[in-house]
Amino acid sequence: MAEQTPAASEENADGGKTAHVVFTPSGKRGDFPLGTPVLQAARQLGVDLDSVCGGRGICGRCQCSPSFGDFSKFKVKSQEQNLSEFGAVEERYKSKRKMKEGRRLGCSTFIQGDLVIDIPEDSQVHKQVVRKRAEVRNIEIDPVVRLHYIEVDEPDMHHPSGDLERVERALKDQWGIDVDRADLPVLQSLQKALRAGEWKVTAAVRNNHKLVYVWPGFKDAAYGCAVDIGSTTMSVHLCDLHNGEVVNSVGAMNPQIRFGEDLMSRVSYVMMNPGGDKEMTKAVRETLGFLLVQAATESGVDPNDILEVVLVGNPIMHHLMLGIDPTELGWAPFALATNQPLRVWASEIGLDGKVNPGSRAYFMPCVAGHVGADAAAVTLAEGPQYRDEITLVVDVGTNAEIVLGNKERLLACSSPTGPALEGAQISSGQRAATGAIERVRIDPETLEPRFKVIGADLWSDEDEFAAATKKVGVTGICGSGIIEVLAEMYLAGLITTDGIIDGSLASRTDRLVAEGRTFSYVLHRGEPEIRVTQADVRAIQLAKAALYAGAQLLVDKLGKPVERVVLAGAFGSHIDAKYAMVLGLIPDCKLDMVASVGNAAGTGARIALLNKKARDEIRATVHRIEKIETAVEEKFQQHFVEAMAFPHKTAPYPNLRAAVTLPEPKVASDGNEGREGGGRRRRRRG
Repeated sequence: MAEQTPAASEENADGGKTAHVVFTPSGKRGDFPLGTPVLQAARQLGVDLDSVCGGRGICGRCQCSPSFGDFSKFKVKSQEQNLSEFGAVEERYKSKRKMKEGRRLGCSTFIQGDLVIDIPEDSQVHKQVVRKRAEVRNIEIDPVVRLHYIEVDEPDMHHPSGDLERVERALKDQWGIDVDRADLPVLQSLQKALRAGEWKVTAAVRNNHKLVYVWPGFKDAAYGCAVDIGSTTMSVHLCDLHNGEVVNSVGAMNPQIRFGEDLMSRVSYVMMNPGGDKEMTKAVRETLGFLLVQAATESGVDPNDILEVVLVGNPIMHHLMLGIDPTELGWAPFALATNQPLRVWASEIGLDGKVNPGSRAYFMPCVAGHVGADAAAVTLAEGPQYRDEITLVVDVGTNAEIVLGNKERLLACSSPTGPALEGAQISSGQRAATGAIERVRIDPETLEPRFKVIGADLWSDEDEFAAATKKVGVTGICGSGIIEVLAEMYLAGLITTDGIIDGSLASRTDRLVAEGRTFSYVLHRGEPEIRVTQADVRAIQLAKAALYAGAQLLVDKLGKPVERVVLAGAFGSHIDAKYAMVLGLIPDCKLDMVASVGNAAGTGARIALLNKKARDEIRATVHRIEKIETAVEEKFQQHFVEAMAFPHKTAPYPNLRAAVTLPEPKVASDGNEGREGGGRRRRRRG
């Protein structure tokens, strides 16, 4: 909905009442039907209001502060009765998580009249510390587009021919290239380029037969972009097509987060909101266009010099970027519109004016319904198909994509880990931004913690820590931090094998605090207080069990144990291998055979950008990957249940035990029995 001029509540075209709503501090405003949720109104106006749970009243990220009074500046009279009453969802959230006085949940608060609503800073989608980067890798440079400088014959009355025909002849004579096709943008600018260059021009040719563009004079700069459209983070790597150098890397949060943190929430949004797919397509295309311009501008590169874009992403991001309704991916049999690689005009996906008019966008192939082009790109980058050892490649995200095998056989599946591993669904969780706790250690004797936050290099028990974090603060805990604190709590005996916070240890430390029928561990005292709750432990158990179960299912199918593990993804690159294995996030193998490789999907996209043979290679590889659908595999549930324990209920983990002293299995003591999630009764339910 476009911004509109202020007006009092009035009837809309359908005869229904509308209200005028102004959001501050952005100043964005619009008219909405009575009964519209505040979060929905904010989304429609593009207001920066966070939402992790997709509007289910769980995360509390969409808190807003209604302002009441007569706002002559906006010509709005904002009254308390113009909001719906405090509802059960808000009461439940406030009683469990607390909420500042006067705040409301945007997803559960409905517009009943004209309003002015303030979006607090802590409810805005903060700029994340984007950790996706192009990893160093030797790539044979052989791009699909190359530049060729030519000298073209001038027009001759005695030998009439078109300018294009003489360019084609020059390419044949001077480069041995048989051009048989030319894009319309070439013809639209060709004659001016030839005359401006005094019949000396540089031609961009794709695959040695298609003329893409012509510049006057000599030109040796040509660029392409490798794009990873993650469900949380988008990254763009601007590359020199001549030498493969990554000229610039930029990133941003995926704007679709406001429609739902996880992928299925976004599919649900499409199902429940006609036209929702178009909203999300528009949002992601606009952000990609912005990133392309940003990458070029920061590097002093003319966007007209960007001749190729390669894109990877999970199937839902893939479909939405292409403008394809992803609804079919929301239920079995999870049918893709296509799993073939695609090449379209960049202008067809909203990039006109951001790149060369002749630029193409190449989408790498998806593997299966929930194993996307990003998994194909990771496979291309890491090359398990060329190795002798059995390699497990895990692209860690809200939906883990898993590939297992070697040069003889490859299998793949996806596993619904959810956003907990990235800090969402955690009581004090946040994305990996400045101030987030990312490293944790707990003294097994005193049970006292120490930690590091993003943006500061000191541990919390060092003298200068307070001064070093005065500006950034301690704001929450991100994915790598929650992994480490839970693993450290387990190693220190604070958490049992079955994932119960052992309240009997409260006699040894005041860090353990009773919370109703369970206990919490206080990691940071202050504002805000950061605790690890029993619910947090359960959320991580569910996520890690799903990931392990998917991996183990592939191991069962292959019939051979894992010999090497590769953790990929923006989050995967910051997981400590030891702690990942202590929690049982991945199957057992030698710790020195576990590698974190960063944004391998972006690296795979860069390989496909810079080497045209790689495109044929990954297409062939994807065709021979065996797809396993976890939803229909009986053993998945068994693996999932057993993987709920730390590190695992039955797997012995001999390699881990050789490197780390694990605590003896125990259950919570009598002082903790009867609490929710405690004792044997809970275990039998699992």
